[in-house]
Amino acid sequence: MTVTFIKDDFLLKNKWSKMLYHDYAEQMPIFDFHCHLDPKEIAQDKTFLNLTDIWLKGDHYKWRAMRAFGIEEKYITGEASDYEKFLAWSKTLPYTIGNPLYHWSHLELKRYFGIDELLTPQNADRIWELCNEQLQQESFSAQGLIKKFNVKVICTTDDPTDNLEWHEKLDEKSFKVVPTFRPDKLLAIGEESFPNYLLSLEQETNRDIQSFDEFIQAIRDRMDYFHKRGCRGADHGFSTFPYAHANEEKAEEIFYKAKQGVSPTYEEQGIYQSYLLTVLGEFYHDLGWVMQMHIGALRNNNTKKLKQIGRDIGCDSIRDFDLAESLNSFFDELDQRNKLPKTIIYNLNPSHNDIVATTIGNFQAPGIKGKMQFGSGWWFNDQKDGMEKQLLTLANQGLLSTFVGMLTDSRSFLSYPRHEYFRRILCNLFGTWINEGELPEDPTHIGSIIQDICYHNAANYFPIEERIAKG
Repeated sequence: MTVTFIKDDFLLKNKWSKMLYHDYAEQMPIFDFHCHLDPKEIAQDKTFLNLTDIWLKGDHYKWRAMRAFGIEEKYITGEASDYEKFLAWSKTLPYTIGNPLYHWSHLELKRYFGIDELLTPQNADRIWELCNEQLQQESFSAQGLIKKFNVKVICTTDDPTDNLEWHEKLDEKSFKVVPTFRPDKLLAIGEESFPNYLLSLEQETNRDIQSFDEFIQAIRDRMDYFHKRGCRGADHGFSTFPYAHANEEKAEEIFYKAKQGVSPTYEEQGIYQSYLLTVLGEFYHDLGWVMQMHIGALRNNNTKKLKQIGRDIGCDSIRDFDLAESLNSFFDELDQRNKLPKTIIYNLNPSHNDIVATTIGNFQAPGIKGKMQFGSGWWFNDQKDGMEKQLLTLANQGLLSTFVGMLTDSRSFLSYPRHEYFRRILCNLFGTWINEGELPEDPTHIGSIIQDICYHNAANYFPIEERIAKG
């Protein structure tokens, strides 16, 4: 028997919520301003071997759930066949109730494959065959899936040494794929790989980097290279944010130390990173880029699995640390120089929500709606409770109406229903406020705000089409 629970009014609890979603939010296009999709797979219009290939590979959310259910690692990241891994997931999913995976997974089955039933071991074989049959259709290629969900812009995440060849091969008229500058390795001066990374930077810039100034110039060369190819943003990943005022002389001294293969102390790493981050922030401002900051992940905590499987396989956690003073100091440093770029902060620790929301309010600017942004619930917070907390905190401390909204932050082509999930949660929040008399019964005005948050605010914040045309 088919059991349906993702119905037309899923998560919409009153007439106003339903009206806002169906009349205003549902048909809005998607502006995915941060994701980890592979531009090569988009350019080559990748097709997928089977349901495991597109649905389970690389999905550390599902891997964590399977481990919690006691599934052996060989059926998660190991040598088991794709079919066996899918069967293991079919055993796990019915017991993820209360986890966002329960909603996401069934929403993905319904929106992509038209399967309106709960996945169980009993129907796993049939669903496997139905999905695999559809994956052979042209509409299920990488580009076909992007078009299916009316995605207008995709901003990938790219290392500064990437030659961006796959972005240049994309000439898709219905959507744009542009790079995003991710300079984490430039800042990771404490890593053993840093000297070798400098060699890669030399190769891509045709520079012999002997001085700190040449290093900075090489970085700017790469930023200009990215800019000419449509990049209009940078993204950073920070475990903590230990910003401290630093000068060029000290940063240069630490740079030379690392270049010679001598690992800087933790304090020295913070000084170097603080100085370089300020330099990067000024460059972003001058180029008109958006600076995105993902703060608070404690990564690769299971040493055994790190050695056996590798990095980024689902053994990460939320980190606790002091944030307020360093974050405000960094923004203030750039603001005093009139070099503070548009900025989005994604916060992983929900106890920092009010810190982030009040910090961005300190550095807003005339003429730019929502110059400083508190980004959508990220990673462990991109579920119903986390999204609602982020929305309520932003509403309480700032202007929710100027919010740039949702993003996928995903490596999967099956992640676009996350925008639907977010939009339903957003509309239910506003609809509940109307229903309880906390907002006027003015669906036209409220609906326009909903549409702004779903798409228009991001499109105006990242004017990709206009800036690409201007070069």
